Amino acid sequence: MPQSETRAGPRTMEHLESRLTAADVRLSDDVLDRIDEIVAPGVTLDPADAGRQPPQLSDANLRRRP
Repeated sequence: MPQSETRAGPRTMEHLESRLTAADVRLSDDVLDRIDEIVAPGVTLDPADAGRQPPQLSDANLRRRP
């Protein structure tokens, strides 16, 4: 059976450049609070991620609020 792979991401430099501004997007506390209401921090939605503890959840210094 032939092997193939899928790569997500831009295919052209123009596409990449048009997406780079997303790196500067900052969500307000209101938006982040609403997201937390929908899916609380630390909830694992994908069973494949079970057991993984992101540093942003385990290290209080990396959280957006204490």
